[in-house]
Amino acid sequence: MRLGLALGYWGRGPDPAHLDLATEAENLGYDSVWTAEAWGSDAFTPLTWIAAHTSRIRLGTAIAQMAARTPTATAMQALTLDHLSGGRMMLGLGLSGPQVVEGWYGRPFPASPLTATREYVDVIRQVLRREGPVALDGRFHSHPYRGEDGTGIGKPLKPITHPLRADLPVLLGAEGPKNIAQTTRIADGWLPLYWSPTRTDVYQASLADVPEGFMIAPMARAKVCDDVSEGLLPVKAMLGFYIGGMGHAARNFHADLMARMGYEEEARRIQELFLAGRKEEAVLAVPDAFADEISLIGPRERIAERLELWRKGPVTDLLLTAPDPHTLRVLAELNS
Repeated sequence: MRLGLALGYWGRGPDPAHLDLATEAENLGYDSVWTAEAWGSDAFTPLTWIAAHTSRIRLGTAIAQMAARTPTATAMQALTLDHLSGGRMMLGLGLSGPQVVEGWYGRPFPASPLTATREYVDVIRQVLRREGPVALDGRFHSHPYRGEDGTGIGKPLKPITHPLRADLPVLLGAEGPKNIAQTTRIADGWLPLYWSPTRTDVYQASLADVPEGFMIAPMARAKVCDDVSEGLLPVKAMLGFYIGGMGHAARNFHADLMARMGYEEEARRIQELFLAGRKEEAVLAVPDAFADEISLIGPRERIAERLELWRKGPVTDLLLTAPDPHTLRVLAELNS
């Protein structure tokens, strides 16, 4: 099992520790470093900055939002950074949800998310292969565009720049069972939002036909500390925000996932509290047991014991949201 560093997206402003953490991760032998985006900082610019200050570590987006760019624009950014980094780029994509897509990006959430995702990946693959002009008679991503509000004179094109790699890895941040199953067919890897090494049965049916070399790369908060309860607070804050605030009361994929993992009543309660403006109560309503099983928190010995559960399962890459160099170092030592 390889280790990666997941830096996420910025909060109020850029985190001055991110570059130091990325270079430390490379020095410790970590395989990859990942950035993200929501509705603030973008994923590609910080990753380019990290690429310029490193030489070996692989670079991934976990995730870049599909609604933020057309598939050809995303492919352009990926192939550009792949060239600049010497072939270290991995493209992680996610569809997000209706509240973000329509509220922030000002676009309709696709009526068929599976079809929209499949078409998006198809276009990116065509750009990277550069075998001919991009052409797709799609429902959501037609190339050339043939909508009634267009001119009808669009011309099929292929990229001017020759991509460095036709097989640049494409990963998807899927949550629903059908979306995960499709991911195993059309992508090179899967980026689970929550992964419990004691509940792998939740995903068993969706992962029935995983091809050889397929990446399963969940994120997990890691923190070496003496007080487990205190160490779990940032995990609970994250879960409270995602489950309570990142989605509509009637359609929240993150809450649905928590429910499928055995915490349906708790997920609905978190939503109820968060949407009522009682955010602190929503965070406290997150069960310690759930936060604990999807993270690696506590003294070194406890983390070592729990890390073995992750290593025994199907996870190929464990992406750690580790806030300090000491935690990065301990995990590197334990995983060696």
